[in-house]
Amino acid sequence: METRDRLGRGMRDLRISVTDRCNFRCRYCMPAEVFGPGYAFLPKDDLLSFEEIVRLVRITVPMGVGKVRLTGGEPLLRRGIADLVAMLAATEGVEDLAMTTNGVLLAHHAEELALAGMNRVTVSLDALDPEVFGKMNGTGAKVDRVLSGIMAAKNFGLPVKVNTVIQRGVNEQEILPLARWARVADVDLRFIEYMDVGETNGWNMAEVVTGAEILEILGTEFELEPRDPAYRGEVAVNWKHKGGDREIGLIRSVSAPFCADCQRLRVSADGKLFTCLFAGEGHDIRAILRSGEGDRTITRAIAAIWGTREDRYSELRGLVGMKKAEMSYLGG
Repeated sequence: METRDRLGRGMRDLRISVTDRCNFRCRYCMPAEVFGPGYAFLPKDDLLSFEEIVRLVRITVPMGVGKVRLTGGEPLLRRGIADLVAMLAATEGVEDLAMTTNGVLLAHHAEELALAGMNRVTVSLDALDPEVFGKMNGTGAKVDRVLSGIMAAKNFGLPVKVNTVIQRGVNEQEILPLARWARVADVDLRFIEYMDVGETNGWNMAEVVTGAEILEILGTEFELEPRDPAYRGEVAVNWKHKGGDREIGLIRSVSAPFCADCQRLRVSADGKLFTCLFAGEGHDIRAILRSGEGDRTITRAIAAIWGTREDRYSELRGLVGMKKAEMSYLGG
């Protein structure tokens, strides 16, 4: 039976972090001065096992979940990740299985992900300029490796969507080059407003390039036609290139919050349920999964968590003050 929260929002999209580790140190997510060599990441035994993840998915499907997304940290750092993909792809009721990755390891994994049953991948790519890209990822990683990963995914039949976080004074000059590249590369592109996720990225409203500004920049070169939402809760507002099939989307969590339609449940790598990207505290489902209790008990626990949900942080931004979990822990 579909579960709804206090605002009538269903549970459609389950986002699962499989690791809190990442091989990038992007400033808006995992700044190197915080997540340095001495940072204590989760020990292996604290992570949900593949079997626990599959069980959680199997339990939430009858509650309304149809979309499952694997995130991190960087999910391709989790050993045996293709095995988990195969297990989830074989789970009845999973209609859409996706992954968000920084793409630097994607060329190595694309074939096995496709063969395992992955439906699509989203690649984070914040710049094409090598110098800008190197500064933004915090490790000097080469943009060519990400581009090769995107092409490898496409070659093995995995549809690719690219996400770009735009931060004023950092990479707004990349908007048009990325849009040109995406059209030629035949991938959909989404621009994301710089958000105040977590406590370590030094977020400042002055650094937000709004969706309206991004659309104005795009309009100087491209003819774009709006597309109707594909379903309730689609977070991006999308446009199609006139006369083409490729899309450009805007995720405007800051300037045009979409909390009223949010249907996302997030699970951290150590098994805590978060009902909002901006939540500070999660609900420990790992303890129940490991307690020996049956599926019915877990279903009741999740239903109680979702049923009391009232989260709408982006609509209240500036009116509420609270500690927020890090994006690298929740997976965005």
